[in-house]
Amino acid sequence: MFIDHIHEMFNTVGVPNWVDWFGRPVATIFFFLSVEGFIHTRNQKRYMTRLLIGFWVMQIGNMIIQHFFPMGDFALINNIFGDLFIGVLTMYGIQQISEGRKRHQQGKVWGGILAIAIPFIFGAITLVAVTAIGSHAVWAKLIMLLPSPFIAENSFMLYLGPLMYLVRKKRSWQMLAVVALAIISTGFNFSTLFTGNFQWLMFLAIIPMYFYNGQLGRSMKGFFYAFYPLHIWILYLLAWFMGVGH
Repeated sequence: MFIDHIHEMFNTVGVPNWVDWFGRPVATIFFFLSVEGFIHTRNQKRYMTRLLIGFWVMQIGNMIIQHFFPMGDFALINNIFGDLFIGVLTMYGIQQISEGRKRHQQGKVWGGILAIAIPFIFGAITLVAVTAIGSHAVWAKLIMLLPSPFIAENSFMLYLGPLMYLVRKKRSWQMLAVVALAIISTGFNFSTLFTGNFQWLMFLAIIPMYFYNGQLGRSMKGFFYAFYPLHIWILYLLAWFMGVGH
């Protein structure tokens, strides 16, 4: 992840494209771990709240940094917390629908449908607002605090998480889903595998997925929540001070 973000910030000053290869499996691993986290957490709502707060903090931080330290046309869109929040919220919706159907509780079913629909509702609000008032208006900036797949770092690819949740009882199916999406990400243009779009390298995530034993390791969530935004902001500021994009 760190190496990938070095490429993102400094690719215009000579960091080679092959450096980007290292980061392609990272988001997929995060999505897989979000499934595990959602399944095993003691408090699902607290888990979602933590991700939402992480999204807000990083979104606001990105806006502030880019306002005071603009770097040409470069847009600081990194915010995996938004992707993870939408994915986990969707998993929660799927769970509510399943439980509601089993217990014949229509309220739960409709609540689950609403949970799945909320990011799309937010996305529609964002698109309409930005079209109407422009992307640089203050209200447009505030609307960008609504998590949706339209502004997510990985766009609709974030739904790989909920897909892996649906087949969570079969690790082989989860890995097959990753491989299938990796193939789709090539656009079936295999002539540029190592010269253009490297997203297909996300399939390498199946290696740690295969060896994952399902056991809880050392908790590093506090470190991750801090390290993820801080290292991106530091690399961005370093690039700004070096004159990248000026």
